[in-house]
Amino acid sequence: MLAPGLTVPVQGLGCMRMVPSREREAPAVLNRALDLGVTFLDTADLYSDGRNEELVGRVVRSRREEVVLGTKFGALRHPDGEMYFRGDPGYVRAACEASLRRLGIDVIDLYYLHQRDPAVPIEDTVGAMGELVAAGKVRHLGLCEVTGDELRAAHAVHPIAALQSEWSLWSRRVEAVVAVCAELGVGVVPYCPQGAGLLTGSADAGPPPGVAVPLLDLLRQVAHRHGARPGQIALAWVQQRAEVWGIPVVPIPGTVRLAHLEENVVAADLSLGAEELAELEARTPAPVL
Repeated sequence: MLAPGLTVPVQGLGCMRMVPSREREAPAVLNRALDLGVTFLDTADLYSDGRNEELVGRVVRSRREEVVLGTKFGALRHPDGEMYFRGDPGYVRAACEASLRRLGIDVIDLYYLHQRDPAVPIEDTVGAMGELVAAGKVRHLGLCEVTGDELRAAHAVHPIAALQSEWSLWSRRVEAVVAVCAELGVGVVPYCPQGAGLLTGSADAGPPPGVAVPLLDLLRQVAHRHGARPGQIALAWVQQRAEVWGIPVVPIPGTVRLAHLEENVVAADLSLGAEELAELEARTPAPVL
């Protein structure tokens, strides 16, 4: 449970890369995820200019009662590809209506601000998001990539159910904000929990310098002990942050392949021992708290 009334499995599915790279295979992956109990799906209006929402929506509509659907707004691209951000109240309302239309649904379960607009007080953006809840268009609110102070300010306007941010054995910078989540009772939805492929050993660019090589070596050793793969151990570490911090932690590994989906689901049942957790954390970049 991420928040009262928002019950999700211990692991979700990040859908970002399904369009355009795997648009044909994506419906089979999404349906298999639902069959396996991975009913928490994550998308955004930014992904492929809304086409990702349309794809996810086509699957969700036929199985709506099974799905907890999260989508995001507020991050946009100029024609030259440069990013910009909007959080003004009028845009909040328009973006929600557009997402509902693309998804083909009546209500969004978890609606995130993808990234805050520096020109708009976060209280104004969240106030407009709260109006969407009152209107029955959104059930719960989330934020992405905010500071602890921004999270506190937003939560004072309307309850925030979840923070989405990068969190893995390779990227622990978010832990300063996770401490605020624990204080406020906000759940955490880690994206890239396998280090964008780095911790599976499959990242195209190869490991970065420094700590990554010994960390990967240790992941392989721990995986061997459990009869698992390194990426599954990386996921198990993130999932067990829930016990460490005393809050819901629901990672959303992204995949476009059935085999990877099924591997990730198995990791939901993996449990690492205290010594293994300590070994792994000793090889990670130190979090900035």
